[in-house]
Amino acid sequence: MDRIFKKPSRKGIVTLLLLVMMTLTTVMPVWAEEIQAPDISQWAIGDLNEGERYGIYPIEWYYDSFRTEISQERLEILLENTSNKIEVLELNKKADFVPDSHNGASTRGDVITRLYNILAQYELAGGESPVDYMQERKILVGTTKGLELDQICTTEQAVIFATRLIQDTYNQLQAGSKGLAWKVEHNDNTIYFLGSIHVGSSEIYPLNQRLKQAFNESDALIVEANLFDQQGGMDYYMEKAIYQDGTTLKDNLSEETYQKLQVIFGKYGLPEEEYNQLKPWSIANNLTVISMTNSDNLQQGAQSANLGIDIYFLSNALLAQKPIIELEGMKYQTDLFDGLSAEFQEVYLNSIIDSILEPKTEETIDSAKLLEEWLIQWKNGDIEGFTNSYGNTTEESEENELTKMLFGQRDKDMAEKIIELLESEGEGTYFVVVGAGHLAQENTVFQQLIEKGYNVEILQ
Repeated sequence: MDRIFKKPSRKGIVTLLLLVMMTLTTVMPVWAEEIQAPDISQWAIGDLNEGERYGIYPIEWYYDSFRTEISQERLEILLENTSNKIEVLELNKKADFVPDSHNGASTRGDVITRLYNILAQYELAGGESPVDYMQERKILVGTTKGLELDQICTTEQAVIFATRLIQDTYNQLQAGSKGLAWKVEHNDNTIYFLGSIHVGSSEIYPLNQRLKQAFNESDALIVEANLFDQQGGMDYYMEKAIYQDGTTLKDNLSEETYQKLQVIFGKYGLPEEEYNQLKPWSIANNLTVISMTNSDNLQQGAQSANLGIDIYFLSNALLAQKPIIELEGMKYQTDLFDGLSAEFQEVYLNSIIDSILEPKTEETIDSAKLLEEWLIQWKNGDIEGFTNSYGNTTEESEENELTKMLFGQRDKDMAEKIIELLESEGEGTYFVVVGAGHLAQENTVFQQLIEKGYNVEILQ
């Protein structure tokens, strides 16, 4: 067997999986067929799209009496998680704080008062009545019938009040994740760049207002691939990910590999009869996300993928009806994976299986811890720290079919498309979200721009 198909070292393959996570968006696509329609109000979609990323309530609430009176149990959960989100800001507390009284009921007025008390214990707020403060900050907007403070508060309304309170407080303090962000200006055109981590956690939300402002003032969102493009992308992905010749995964893997994979199916509760239809590269991509995010099952892995930076801005672009432009597209990225040889696909799958089943040692890379480190650096806007950490990781990568696929021509092609925008006539502003690995290293997109004379600045 050729050297390229020999089993990589444990350290090398985990490094490779991290690189996949940072340079491709099709690591874990959205499983639309597994998501039932949530019971939410049309007017609430924007706030809920923001709030569900804060980790202050489980999205399972959407499917269980979300628009009826909030229970005391749910209210306590929401209040505690909201308090934790504010506490992270490390504000100065008042020594003489006395909370505003409430009736312990589930009225809109009581919920507003209890949420206000979370913030009023700090020096940032105080002196006004809860209702006055919440109205002034546009946290409490009211309905066509007025404020309706004596009416019951639904779970949906309580979640939105909490979301607005957190977002407003972070905005007042100019707090929130700074991201890995840059700006290039040329010929009356402006391009904002945001290096993405394709999976995330609630700890990186809310985002800093400066990032959201740059997105809001942009004419279009530019991404590697639009994961919400069901007909043009997701359908194609599923067609390519599934065997079309009548064979199954079991038919195309060695007996040893398939036996180990059955252990993985049992560990994560994956239905063997369904996954047996998928090709090795697709299963390996899904297992990568589940493993790296320390998820216990497929659903948790999908939630981590949905907390990725790409999904956040894609969903906001859809809500704002902002044009979405693809640098590559899901078809292109799917073909990259599907173009891997059958031999290497088994090597790839075997390696992620082994990284899950074999115990970690001091000699191996703990991918979950490294991903957590990168998310912290992303949150703090620590470009230098991320660049050094990611650079050390890329040095560990081994040349093979996958590394050749990830780097090189892709960055040149992306840079050419961005240059076309910079050189275009008229004034245009664009918000580009691509894997951070394409921006923070040598021989990637930014180097192509710098070599052609463009000035890349860190977004302050």
